[in-house]
Amino acid sequence: MTAEAGSFEALQARIVGCRRCPRLVAWRERVAREKRAAFRDDEYWGRPVPAFGDPRGRVVVVGLAPAAHGANRTGRMFTGDRSGDWLFRALHRAGFANQSEAVDTSDGLELNDLLITAAVRCAPPQNKPSPRERDRCAPWLLEELNHLSAVRVVVCLGGFAYVQTLRILGQTGATIPRPRPRFGHGVEVEVDNGPTVLCSYHPSQQNTFTGKLTEKAFDDIWGRARALADGSSAP
Repeated sequence: MTAEAGSFEALQARIVGCRRCPRLVAWRERVAREKRAAFRDDEYWGRPVPAFGDPRGRVVVVGLAPAAHGANRTGRMFTGDRSGDWLFRALHRAGFANQSEAVDTSDGLELNDLLITAAVRCAPPQNKPSPRERDRCAPWLLEELNHLSAVRVVVCLGGFAYVQTLRILGQTGATIPRPRPRFGHGVEVEVDNGPTVLCSYHPSQQNTFTGKLTEKAFDDIWGRARALADGSSAP
């Protein structure tokens, strides 16, 4: 293990031990105790969820927060819920994942050239962190981005992740365009002294069941992320 990789692992261990937000601590632990009937035999993670993937990757994916019965249960980003089903199928098709299924941390899933993290690391009630909780969690993403020296593109899943990512990139020394470009699927933001930010609708059931996000539109994002990572200007 390189010193850089070891330092990143140490950062993830500190994230997992975080208890900065009393409401989120109480909620994530309550969910882990009470469980959903379908998962009553599972041992829930019930803690902040660490980043998952390749810390030397050129692509970083930023989501909103762990799902109560998804990553809060399994302990791995986007694992064990419908959003993750969509995400990992798409990443597999694009060559970023070795398999299309994400069930639990022992399923053999590996990511190549890509790392998944989130704007908020604990499952929030109604999937809505408060502004204070968002701000308390921001230093973790800032530390991660400062560690990830190879990153060339950040894919933001949803508007919450997009706004928070630009805020945090501004703290790394990058220059964010003003006014901030409006979020939309496929929107690209060129950041001076920082990675390109690529926007995607979140693969939530609200978006996938209604057809707001299609598999073709989602696949286009990962093809574009690959091109940006490779330094291509092709659409």
